[in-house]
Amino acid sequence: MNGPGNRDYHRSVRPRCRVKPPLAAPLFQWVWEEGMGAGTVLKTIQTQSLKAGMYVVKLHGPWLQHPFWRTRFVVDQDDVDTLLASPVDRVDIDTDRGGDVDAAGNEDAHGPMPCADDAALVLAAGLPPKSGGAQAHAGMGDELARARLICDDGRALVEAMFGELRMGRAIVLDGARDLAARIDASVSRNPLALVSLARLKTADDYTYLHSVAVAGLMSAVARDLALPEQQRERAAIAGLLHDMGKAHVPLAILNKPGKLLDEEMALMRDHPAAGERLLRDAGLEDPDVLHVVRHHHERMDGNGYPDRLAAEDLPVLTRICAVCDVYDAITSNRPYKAGWDPAESLRRMASWQGHFDPLALKSLVRVLGIYPVGSLVRLASDLLAVVVAPGDHPLAPPRVRIFFSARSRSHVFRRDVDLGASSDRIVGIESAHVWGFRDLEKLWMP
Repeated sequence: MNGPGNRDYHRSVRPRCRVKPPLAAPLFQWVWEEGMGAGTVLKTIQTQSLKAGMYVVKLHGPWLQHPFWRTRFVVDQDDVDTLLASPVDRVDIDTDRGGDVDAAGNEDAHGPMPCADDAALVLAAGLPPKSGGAQAHAGMGDELARARLICDDGRALVEAMFGELRMGRAIVLDGARDLAARIDASVSRNPLALVSLARLKTADDYTYLHSVAVAGLMSAVARDLALPEQQRERAAIAGLLHDMGKAHVPLAILNKPGKLLDEEMALMRDHPAAGERLLRDAGLEDPDVLHVVRHHHERMDGNGYPDRLAAEDLPVLTRICAVCDVYDAITSNRPYKAGWDPAESLRRMASWQGHFDPLALKSLVRVLGIYPVGSLVRLASDLLAVVVAPGDHPLAPPRVRIFFSARSRSHVFRRDVDLGASSDRIVGIESAHVWGFRDLEKLWMP
């Protein structure tokens, strides 16, 4: 099988040049837009007639020139004010899903209010509740300090568990449960700090820190999907334990820089089943976690391994792990390949038909952003920048740190720019490898 579960697959699709700008719009539309049902009532109105509570389905004009990265949403007053100050002069509204205007262009007080589906869509897009009761996230810098400790402790714990298993000893899971709780707490304070930091791992650290990264990603996606608290706890522990079966794969195979032989690949593909056996022997009885461990390399089209399960046999945590596992794998430095750019990775994952649950993948994009922290981007000004933080508004472009001129091929004075309040904009993704940039994390980490 040639796919994300095959280490040689990543070589065959490694990007060799920067991504062309048009890729940004399709990914965004894939993440945010909802299908329009038959009989939908649409109306084009002047932006001046837009009122809070209306459901916008289209902003007229090129998508890169309007102030939002999403084109279908219930507008609040802040959205209305932003649109009034923008070049957008007309919008299309769905009067079945939001407020209407009367013949004189005034708000129809008797028009339909946003329905339950609209509220779910707003929450799914990552917007705060309209009541304003959303808990504020901790600052990126503050949480990164805590996340460093979690990553250090996590690496040590996972390495110790691997060592015990390699020597044929049973492992004690109490430490893993405590670490999973710390990971989930960090994600609750700031969903980007730990997952951004855990992505930065050397090839030698990959096997151990990968488990920490997947635990953080799974916890963040579980929260984004509003899973019950018990399921969120299981998501973190499942991510931490999902690759325990690799303890029975020789290090020479795990760290081999070249193509694996058929018998070596067979050993690699046995690690999910081996992990389930090892964790059962250690006393783990949670069926959801055990399912994740055994089946995180299954695919929605039934072409995964070890059991080629169909989509209906894959519960939500297993679907989430399949997405998070691949994302961290392809964005990390490995013995046999350099990690891909985070934004490029999301675009490629969206193009792999049949691999992932679309809802889980869309949730991951909402958590990370279309341009995740650490992405190298080219601006319309021909300046290169690294994404340092998401925008202030969930629909806004990110904040970036400019450091290089592509035109003069020279470094420039570093400065931070909020693209949501700037005339500059992202026009494409760049390859740090092609440009010869190393240690880009030093640019975005506080």
